[in-house]
Amino acid sequence: MAGPYSTSSMASLSTLSPPSPPSFTTQSAAASLVPKLHHLSPSHQNNCLSASTATALTPANLHKWRSHVSFFTDFLNKNKTKNAEAIKEELLEAIAPLDRGAEATPQDQEAIDQIARKLEAVNPTKEPLKSNFLNGKWELIYTTSQSILQTKRPKLLRSKTNYQAINADILRAQNMESGPFFNQVTADLTPVNAKKVAVKFDYFKIGGLIPVKAPEQARGALEITYLDEELRVSRGDKGNLFILKMVDPSYRIPT
Repeated sequence: MAGPYSTSSMASLSTLSPPSPPSFTTQSAAASLVPKLHHLSPSHQNNCLSASTATALTPANLHKWRSHVSFFTDFLNKNKTKNAEAIKEELLEAIAPLDRGAEATPQDQEAIDQIARKLEAVNPTKEPLKSNFLNGKWELIYTTSQSILQTKRPKLLRSKTNYQAINADILRAQNMESGPFFNQVTADLTPVNAKKVAVKFDYFKIGGLIPVKAPEQARGALEITYLDEELRVSRGDKGNLFILKMVDPSYRIPT
């Protein structure tokens, strides 16, 4: 969703099975059973099948089966978590020297996008808009949006830190930038699905103090592609990538 950098750039952040069980009956063994079953009367055959089914579905056997499935699921989840942590570390190391993306070359951007996609593939939060992890104040640590990075300005006139707050319970968002200008913008969010919102900006605050009504066309969209309690990856409707870290989960957007 939109980034909290300048009046024009703030609106641009919106654009801010387990394997099959082995067969224990060989073809020849199975064939040897057929004539034996044929010698039985239909009622005896049904009794044999019923007894076999009953044996297979005893509570003890069901409990044992469920335990195996639970163990398998827990193993996969733990392995997935370990993979996510390793990818997060790789991602953070890659973006650390890039001044939030301002110093990133096209090759850097491509490399980071590939790492981000690996992380998105192990996203533990399938419905981010319903997760408490989303709520609070996030610091932008990397983006490909040049307007948010303000790369056309002298470094002294660029915002030093940028934040985005989301309160999903009231469907509100706020983007803030630090000095030298301290601009802000607030927006209404409309869910498109469980991880994507449409964004309509309502007010800019110049210097954090002077309110200016946002134009009607100040709209965008934001998809949350990775979310946990400390890191968020989002993609905007203009193709930009945003990576943010949680700094204050208790933050509430002023009303």
